[in-house]
Order: sequence, then structure tokens, then C-alpha cells
Amino acid sequence: MTVPGADVLDAFQLSGSPLRLPGGEGRSVRVGDVVLKPSGPDLEFTEWLADIMDSVAEDGFRVARPLRALHGTWSHDGWTASRFVPGTEPEHAAAPRWWEIVAAGRAFHRALAAVPRPGFLDRRCDWWATGDQVAWQEKEVTLLPALRGPYAELTALLGPEPQDQPQLIHGDLTGNVLFAPGLAPAVIDFSPYWRPPAFGEAVVVGDALIWHGAGPELLREAASANGPGFVQYVARAVIFRLVTTSERVRALPDEGFSANAAAAEIPRYEHVARLIRC
Repeated sequence: MTVPGADVLDAFQLSGSPLRLPGGEGRSVRVGDVVLKPSGPDLEFTEWLADIMDSVAEDGFRVARPLRALHGTWSHDGWTASRFVPGTEPEHAAAPRWWEIVAAGRAFHRALAAVPRPGFLDRRCDWWATGDQVAWQEKEVTLLPALRGPYAELTALLGPEPQDQPQLIHGDLTGNVLFAPGLAPAVIDFSPYWRPPAFGEAVVVGDALIWHGAGPELLREAASANGPGFVQYVARAVIFRLVTTSERVRALPDEGFSANAAAAEIPRYEHVARLIRC
């Protein structure tokens, strides 16, 4: 694992040994009450994200506030820094907290409602951006053959595109809302998309169905709370994940992911497609 050097620690005025944190693809480290993460190649995105996290008004949620380096920028030598926020991801098998995650996402999205659409979204070309575009019928891709059946079932549920107003949303809330006693939920690892807020909520429901053993009762509760049109959002959310899985398998055929993912993931999508269809 790459760790920040002494110059990075000095730039953010930190002392101590970096300790690797779980999650986040294993690339984040903690030094005292600060978390350091690789900034990535898109400096415009890095600076934009830090500006958002620095200025967003916490109301019903917490965020990890970024730290500037000594020379005034939000990154130094490929690393960013933010305050550590206490909290843990729920144990969904034992005590699911889906609606609390959704509520935290709603509060976060309300706080972002006036933020204009960032230009860097047009440059994104990763697996997740492709999955999002296909979910909204803005792009076509060649899917793994075994995923074409559930994809066809899901797209048959879409109908006309929802007319809800798009805005900046967090498109990966499921594993990125942390809970701590006596504190508001912490929303971390912001993954920006420009979609109606209901799509961000639907991704939580879709993830619960795909990977966390949630059953049809969760879908019924979501439709009851948000109206029957919400099912279409869930179908788009599952397409988003399905296409991302397909793109990853096709991009990494020599890394052992393909066979393992096909064995574990494809039946999940088949099951969820049938569940939503019914």
C-alpha cells in the first residue's frame, strides 16, 4: 500500500505513523484525527469536492471537513486530508438501517440543492459513469451475455424518463453513511452524480436487494412511502449496478474477477430483476 511521505505529513501539519483504514479500496490512512486519501489525477475534481465539503451546511448529517495544506491548496503531492468522523457502517444482517441511510441522504441532498452542475461530470468515463448513463438510457454498451436477460427485464420496467428535477446527489450512499451514538449520521466518500434525489435513494434500496438480503417488503415499503413510480427508480439503480459489474468484468478479464463475479453476481441480478418485476 502506498503511504504518504514525511513531506505530506508536514504539509498538513501532522505527526505520527499512518494507519491504514478499512474500506475505500484500502487506500486511506489515518494520522491522529485526520484521514489522508489519494487525490486522484483530476485536480479540478479534487478542489471542487473539497470546496463542497468545506462549505456544505450540516443539518441532519455530518461530513468530514477537509484540511488545506500549508501552501493553501486542498491537496499536496497526490494526497488530500480531512477530519476523521466517528461512526460505523450498520450491520444490515442483524439490524438494517435502510431508512435512516435514506433520511441522511435526503438531508445531504437538500443541502446541495443549489449547487450548480459541475463540468467535470462530462469527462467521466469510468465504470460507474457508464453504468449511470446506461441506467438513464443515455448510452449503450455490450453486456456480458449472462446479464442481458436481467437487463432486458429491468429496462422493460422503465417507461418514460421521470420528470423530477435533477441536482447534485450522492450516488453511493449505501456503505457511506456512518452512525455513532448521540451524533447525526456521517455522510462520507461523496460520489457526485446529476440526477433526481430519488435516484440516490433508489440506489440504497437496490443495493439492499442485491447484496444485503433485503426482501420484497423493503420494495413495498419504498413504493408505499414514495409512490409506485419509485419502482422505476429502483430498476434504474439496479441497472446502474449491473452495468458497472459487467464493465468491470470485461475490463479485468485477467485479474480473476470475471469468473468469481459471474458466479456470485449474476444470480443476484437475476433474482432482483424478478423481484422488481413482480
